[in-house]
Amino acid sequence: MGASRSSGTTDALGPDEEPDEPGRADGQGGPGGPDGQGASSVPLDSGAGAGAGSGADSGAELLAALLDGMDAALCAFDAGGTVTHWNREAERILGWSAQEAVGRKGFAGWAVRRADAHEVQGRLMAAMDAPGRQVHEFALLRKDGSRVLVRTQSARVLGAGGKPAGVYCAFSEVHAQIDLERAIALSEALLEDVSWGVVLVDVDLRPTVVNAYAARALGGSRTGLLGRPLGELVVQGVEELEAALAHVLAEGAPGAPAEFWVTLRTAEGERRRCWRSGFLRLASPLTEEPVPLGVGWMFRDVTARKLAQQEADRLRFRTGQLHRAARTVSECEDPMEAATSLLDFALAGFADHVLLDLMEGERLVRTAATPADAPGPCLLVAGGSIPVRYGPGHPALQAVERTGSVRTSAGVGAGDPEGAAAWAAERRWPRDAAHALSTVLRSRGRTLGVLTFLRAASSRIVRSRRASAATAVTRTAGPASGGRAAVGPGAGE
Repeated sequence: MGASRSSGTTDALGPDEEPDEPGRADGQGGPGGPDGQGASSVPLDSGAGAGAGSGADSGAELLAALLDGMDAALCAFDAGGTVTHWNREAERILGWSAQEAVGRKGFAGWAVRRADAHEVQGRLMAAMDAPGRQVHEFALLRKDGSRVLVRTQSARVLGAGGKPAGVYCAFSEVHAQIDLERAIALSEALLEDVSWGVVLVDVDLRPTVVNAYAARALGGSRTGLLGRPLGELVVQGVEELEAALAHVLAEGAPGAPAEFWVTLRTAEGERRRCWRSGFLRLASPLTEEPVPLGVGWMFRDVTARKLAQQEADRLRFRTGQLHRAARTVSECEDPMEAATSLLDFALAGFADHVLLDLMEGERLVRTAATPADAPGPCLLVAGGSIPVRYGPGHPALQAVERTGSVRTSAGVGAGDPEGAAAWAAERRWPRDAAHALSTVLRSRGRTLGVLTFLRAASSRIVRSRRASAATAVTRTAGPASGGRAAVGPGAGE
């Protein structure tokens, strides 16, 4: 045990030492002097000779400093129930200084109401006869007369030969203890299997704690992810994520959640996800100046919601395009002008190129197209009526045979532009085409032609279900029009 901070003395009471006679001071019996100071056999300022005396003084000073530096209030009793130790936190909670507390017999009349003193003292001193630690709650008195509910942990102190020599008691205010327990319970709950991911990242931006949700999202186990750089888990988007973590370490948490699109490397291959993330800077509570310990990163996978939102935005845009297209083509006198105008509206946000081939007899004739070398409007082909030299098995010919839609891609990576260009040239398409959708045009039970949408390699694959919403044939002229048709978004095949 330690020494009274304010009396400048030390007791011999400790786990392996016999106590001095309770309350003796300078050879006098009974409790401490009028000022209530505790008794000791070795004063700190006694100036005893070198060797053992100076070592005892240094040890007492160190122990007194340790006691005063504790976050919990601590007091100790000898075997007779006399207070022998009282640290600074106990003084802060109850208001009684060490000079006023050390040397008193129990808590009666000053730290506890007299009516409760016998029960409180009995429960504290009962720790001398029981191994382990005992926990109690008491109402103690402050120096100003107010009461405070404290939670105590008491345990016996063994002297020489293993005999009980006293009791030490650590206590704190119940509300502070409950706040601490709530904080611990909250942190434990967050790191269990909750409905969002929690990752604690150290100052080197490496995970130190990962909960079950985050482990599943990152494609690993809770222990296997610890200490690994995020770049080993995230293929794309890791730079933005690490920049956000570094910003939180330096500047603090942002005011609102942020969304990150990342591509993960998993056993099943790469997958793209969207995480809505919040960040907290973690600082040590044991230092006067906040020292960053890392970042608490909490996130939820909102990929399905974001994709649904993007799809809704696209549908809303396509609906607006339909409305604008209908108003535009209604003013066109020439059916082919109406068709090309409608295709211009259909291209926006859907494809990079469009080709319109109409049936003349048994042949497909290129009638209208967008420029092959640069973006531009869909225009009629000068000199028309020239058959398109499609080879056997061409997607446009397959669409005519199936009376439906055919989707195809180059099947080469982004690192092989020459292969993609050769694939497109073989099919008589612009060289930057990498994805294609050919859909048949029909009206009144007749096949009128084929409409082909083309996208570059940097765009996503053209999906056939969108083609059904982006292409249609409506008859805009009578027999004199030669059966020509206007093509536009919004109708079925």
